[in-house]
Amino acid sequence: MNPGFPFSAIVGQDRLLLALALSAVHPGIGGVLVRGEKGTAKSTAVRALTALLPPVVDQSGARPARLVELPVGATEDRVVGSIDFERIVQDGTRAFTPGLLAAADRGILYVDEVNLLHDHLVDLLLDAAAMGRVHVERDGISHSYASRFVLVGTMNPEEGELRPQLLDRFGLAVDVAASRDVDTRMTVVRRRLDYERDAENFARTYADADADIARRIAEAGQRLPDVDLPDTELRRIAAVCAAFDVDGMRGDLVVARTATAHAAWRGADSVTEDDVRVAVELALPHRRRRDPFDAPGMAENELDDAMQRAADDVRDNEPEPDPDPDGGGAPEPPSAEPSSSTPDDDASADQTSTSDSGQEPAPAGSGNSGTADAGDGFDARLLQIDGVGEGAPGRRSRAKVSSGRVVRGTDFTGGSLHLVQTLLRAAERRGGSAGRLTIAGSDLRGVEREGREGNLIVFVLDASGSMAARDRLSAVTGAVVSLLRDAYRRRDRVAVVSVRGSDAELVLPPTRSVDVAVTRLNGVRTGGKTPLASGFLATRDVIARERIREPGRRALVVTLTDGRATGGPDPVGRARYAAALLARDKVASVVVDCESGMIRLGLARDLATALRGTYISLPELSSAGVAGVVRAAA
Repeated sequence: MNPGFPFSAIVGQDRLLLALALSAVHPGIGGVLVRGEKGTAKSTAVRALTALLPPVVDQSGARPARLVELPVGATEDRVVGSIDFERIVQDGTRAFTPGLLAAADRGILYVDEVNLLHDHLVDLLLDAAAMGRVHVERDGISHSYASRFVLVGTMNPEEGELRPQLLDRFGLAVDVAASRDVDTRMTVVRRRLDYERDAENFARTYADADADIARRIAEAGQRLPDVDLPDTELRRIAAVCAAFDVDGMRGDLVVARTATAHAAWRGADSVTEDDVRVAVELALPHRRRRDPFDAPGMAENELDDAMQRAADDVRDNEPEPDPDPDGGGAPEPPSAEPSSSTPDDDASADQTSTSDSGQEPAPAGSGNSGTADAGDGFDARLLQIDGVGEGAPGRRSRAKVSSGRVVRGTDFTGGSLHLVQTLLRAAERRGGSAGRLTIAGSDLRGVEREGREGNLIVFVLDASGSMAARDRLSAVTGAVVSLLRDAYRRRDRVAVVSVRGSDAELVLPPTRSVDVAVTRLNGVRTGGKTPLASGFLATRDVIARERIREPGRRALVVTLTDGRATGGPDPVGRARYAAALLARDKVASVVVDCESGMIRLGLARDLATALRGTYISLPELSSAGVAGVVRAAA
């Protein structure tokens, strides 16, 4: 078996390597989230770090630290553990089998594509990483076991974001990207080719460097309890977190732990301003993103300004020197409170606040060359599909799930056991006779749970000249952006099909990446004819492709139009026919009628009938109308 790629041979990802090393020194930091495109050594770095961790000494002796990989499709029982049903049935013994969190104790728990993991499982991992123990209470059994590990999650932002609440739970976050420096790229390729040609010789070349890093991690971990965090640096940490308007106190704690770990990593006995700066760079940028439309990261000048304000605060609150050093009197403690000033230009300060006045955003303009402006005038409320689905985990429509609220008992096929119904079956089989109750395999009853799923929401936007002339596109795109913000939190996928000119265009393929979505929506062109039939056919193709990829994810089509199909022979008839095809596919739909004026043709209502969907008139084109009143039948 070939040795793994050496940690010290990784090029161009210094911040990632430092974050991993500091988390190994101080697991209480709370793990590392690595965000970046494919091919940036994320997985390679995590696997290489495992070989550098100190050996684990337990009752069986010494063993190497483990790397435990958590699959995206893992269940809660697999993660935390479950009851050993076979032993209960065979001899009546209550036994518990620990899960992957137990196997990861004093090692690394690695979750690739953590953004695709169910939110409640991410919460479990982060709780365990912070507490160092796992407590399980289920089906009458209480169990606790040690689980002190380095949590590393990797993700590609193009495949969807983590909710801000979960971002905050990760201790450190690092954005990685391929270097644009030619020499660095050449070195990366050369080292990888050398490794593939002769892995053992390549590993020997970097053995001494890896051994030095392993020694530093071990020594820093032993030195950590003795590293001093002076009040001066603690004030600096508090001032920086206040300057960045960090919610709660988790950010302050993580920065303090990271600064202490960095001082230990340097071999120092006390935290300095340089340690605090490094900790801030790793621990705060992802905590500033309270809303999906907030830009991630932290500009260098923002960090400089915050550190300067913190330095001013530290200087202003230094204790006055004792005027009488021989008098024995201690200086009075400073009376000033820590500064809570915020940056002068905090673009994320009020991103999540929206108006309920129902007023539309500023118009995007009219004419055949206009561009739809993704406004921010709507506050999306819950839109959900009726019925119970079996789609991807999320927070929108009702669904059968592997974890959630218990709704009934069912045939046992593994997983959670419905203890009450199992005992009742065993008692019923015994028929009231005296003696000890025994449980047979036929008595076992499983649990059917109900939770929430994420949906695919496809917007069909009428971007024709008739819509743009009445300045409706800004309101329409504002509603789409608002629902995308809501979809970000509820783990939906959203697509946008624009209808204008001679054809329909998929301007936003199904995504949960809000950065991509806003960019695409801001570029939507307006004007021309209204080929609604092409829009419905394109939407049908999008849904068909997504059903192959995710068969359980249900779709909801929201069409925003005045219904005036134009272009080509019999445009109205073709639009109704294409709508009927969507209805035949049993796709839930909503039509928002944007028609106005003295003469109304009522064509949008006819489309809703053809779609077998819900109809909403123009006055209901608001956050409540688009995202609250609508409850489409599946």
